[in-house]
Amino acid sequence: MRLKKLLKEALITLFLAFILVNVISYFKKPELTFSTLPKMRIPVVNGPEFDTVHYHDKPLIVHFWATWCPTCKLEISNFNTIAKEYNLITIAVQSGDNQSLKKFMQERGLSFALINDAQGILAKKFSINAFPTTLIFDKDGKLAFAEVGYTATWSLKLRMWWLSLR
Repeated sequence: MRLKKLLKEALITLFLAFILVNVISYFKKPELTFSTLPKMRIPVVNGPEFDTVHYHDKPLIVHFWATWCPTCKLEISNFNTIAKEYNLITIAVQSGDNQSLKKFMQERGLSFALINDAQGILAKKFSINAFPTTLIFDKDGKLAFAEVGYTATWSLKLRMWWLSLR
């Protein structure tokens, strides 16, 4: 009986935390100049070219981060986990050349797709001015979630699960 009560309280706490995170994210989200995923074809540091055409009919996480950002370093392994289950493209902003980024990823055992935005051009195009920033687009390419700051793995999974229901 006690275990059942603890489980119920844990589920309620998780649900309330999910709501709180989304409310905070709503107020901290960037002022974006678009509501759908822009068409892009961009070279990837560690893989084939990224083309938004390949993500038609699939939700996509676009994560802006930087190697010099302490919060980004803290959460980066969460995105490595997410990349194994969901569509993810990460964009390292003003974080050095491709070799430096490859070394950074290798040292941390990271394997997700990475775009090098060395000059911050993509960040400007997306109106990103705080790091980390995570954008989640639904299967129709419409912006479903925008979050600035630390993003937990469970939060990302819940949001992707929610999008799969729609």
